[in-house]
Amino acid sequence: MAATRRPIARAAAVATAVALGAAALALPAVAAETPVDAPAEAPGTAAAQQAPSAFTITDGTLEWGLKESFRKYVTGMAHGKITAGGGAKQAPDNGVFTFSGGKGTYELTGHVLKAAFKGDVRFTSTVHKFDIKIADVKVHTKGRTGAIQADVSLNGAKQNDIDLAKLDLTDVRPGQGQGGAMTFKDIPTTLTAKGAKAFNGMYQEGQVLDPATLTVKTGGPAPQPTPTDKPTKPTPKPTKPTSKPKPTPTKPTSKPSSPAGGTVGDKVVGGKLSWGLKESFRRYISTGGSVQATGGAKKTSAGYDFPHAKAAWNAGAKKIDASFGGSVRFLYKGHGIDMKFSDFKVKARGKTGTLTVDVNAQGRTSNDVKFATLDLARASYKAKGDVVLLSKVPTRLTAAGAKQFESEAAGSPYQKGEKLDPMTVALTLSAGAKVPSSSGGGSGDSADSGAAGGGAGAGSGSVGGGSVGGGGSVGDTGSLAQTGSSTPSGALLGVAGAVVVAGAGAVYAARRRQPVVRGGHA
Repeated sequence: MAATRRPIARAAAVATAVALGAAALALPAVAAETPVDAPAEAPGTAAAQQAPSAFTITDGTLEWGLKESFRKYVTGMAHGKITAGGGAKQAPDNGVFTFSGGKGTYELTGHVLKAAFKGDVRFTSTVHKFDIKIADVKVHTKGRTGAIQADVSLNGAKQNDIDLAKLDLTDVRPGQGQGGAMTFKDIPTTLTAKGAKAFNGMYQEGQVLDPATLTVKTGGPAPQPTPTDKPTKPTPKPTKPTSKPKPTPTKPTSKPSSPAGGTVGDKVVGGKLSWGLKESFRRYISTGGSVQATGGAKKTSAGYDFPHAKAAWNAGAKKIDASFGGSVRFLYKGHGIDMKFSDFKVKARGKTGTLTVDVNAQGRTSNDVKFATLDLARASYKAKGDVVLLSKVPTRLTAAGAKQFESEAAGSPYQKGEKLDPMTVALTLSAGAKVPSSSGGGSGDSADSGAAGGGAGAGSGSVGGGSVGGGGSVGDTGSLAQTGSSTPSGALLGVAGAVVVAGAGAVYAARRRQPVVRGGHA
């Protein structure tokens, strides 16, 4: 008996992988010999007895943080508390939550997984007057889609079993966990319409949430569900096919061609976004601040590289939708600056496009800000060597992007149309494809690249002395490090006093204009 359980459990685990969109894996060994759409074996045969259609999930965990910026808002601006209990735990330093004790089933037909987890999480703030509790968490998937379901209470009003977040398993691949468990790491999640309602409209439907990690252990075949029809005798044996269903495989007319033509459905497997925001701004930060690139983002000589998260590409339609991970944070304590950019999204349509980012400045989070416009007039959407490359695309600041730099004293020192660094988007269509290195390139600011990487202390010029780095004056008339010479210095006071930067003066008040709080909205 023990000898047969192991292969069944192993097969069940693999089957679960298929349920979660792991198309790269084969079906369970016991089921692979009997395709789902093949004629059924006669009852009682060995094949029929060894090919269960459903398996049990004996244990599992769901690691999910809901939304990092929301957690920070609760414990920061809202002066609230987060408590996890009943089998749920929160990671240190206001980290993600782990819901434990997963139990459920996986059905081979339709690739349907259902699992329920123990634990609840509660967010409370007496200052901003909210009390939100998430409990009875479940995960259900079908093929490559799914949802995180939960009971959500908002200030005493409860909604049961709502789909709180959608799951997208298209690009998720399984890993092996302890004890033969299957782990599905960093599943993209987005807020549903009901989820947005449960949070009193703080966030909108489609809002990108934290990725989720699902780990499951499978057991033996699940008990067969009670049939909805009246129990009857087994249906007559299917007539045996007149000839063995020995399909003669047709030879493919040709090997799948390289995606150079950009047909619909060509898959993006990797890539990166290379961008530096604004060279003069980085030089300004380098005079006394620092830059932190985290979450997979890396500093380069021309700015920063952000790793591919997800992308769709169609060369024929001249269309790209791509998102990138990682974040970059600019700190200059002496001048009251703390700005973090993350969740980068590029939307390209023909000759134009937009860059959308999440911006956290001085504790205030603005999600999905249409930060920059893209000039794609000279861009090619075709792939070469399995690489789609939008190289050195001109970018300019939007009105919404300029607003992120607003100060209490003098509004935003930057205007719509401000010239930013050129951007390069590289998408790979095969594992062996190589993207170009990120070097050179600049924004057209004055020629001083000594601090292009944004590191603290990279420049030796004095703040307020009219020079930065190698001694060359920064005279960029469209610079993010400039407010305009006509602005009175008395109006440029932050908590650190008047701040004059790089001869022209970039000021960022430590106190940002307070956002309107609606029902505890960050």
